[in-house]
Amino acid sequence: MFLENTVNNKEQFGWIEVICGSMFSGKTEELIRRLKRAQFAKLKVEIFKPIVDNRYHEDKVISHDANEIRSTPVPAAANIRILADTCDVVGIDEAQFFDDEIVTVCNDLANKGVRVVVAGLDMDFKGNPFGPMPALMATAEYVTKVHAICTRTGNLANYSFRKSNNNDLVMLGEVEEYEPLSRAAFFKAMLREKIKKMDVEAEELRSNAKSPDA
Repeated sequence: MFLENTVNNKEQFGWIEVICGSMFSGKTEELIRRLKRAQFAKLKVEIFKPIVDNRYHEDKVISHDANEIRSTPVPAAANIRILADTCDVVGIDEAQFFDDEIVTVCNDLANKGVRVVVAGLDMDFKGNPFGPMPALMATAEYVTKVHAICTRTGNLANYSFRKSNNNDLVMLGEVEEYEPLSRAAFFKAMLREKIKKMDVEAEELRSNAKSPDA
């Protein structure tokens, strides 16, 4: 459970909070909520996102529910260390798209007294741990896992199933490309994809065997 910490002036260290989950689970919504509360408290807040994420706006973090907060797009994690030097609170969205240095950057900021709030996908579309997220979750003081609703079962969803045939690890998308699924629905969907692929490969083998050039 996440409990918002209070600032102890005798303790000069900050901390890391990670908000993780599948697509459409409310990660960015929760990130924005926490950062806006920090702004209301008159703290100096900066929000960063990877430059590749320009789905809604180039310099804003926007949730699926259309809540938004101003942000700075950066090409690499190292840029955050430079730009966040005088901040009280740093927010980072879509952390899974950053390079592995994001882990060191977050820890360095926390060790300097900064509260670091990170949001990102914990698993990719194949159900594997995504980029630097596992290391961020391991080193964070607080980890909040949020869930979407499975579109096929109505149960809690923690997998992001990709509906297209694109196998690139990084592919930005919305409901047209992704579907939140429960464990059971994801397993069945992946099994169907595997069987479909095997059928296609078998058909190709049969076609090649019948070809006169074979």
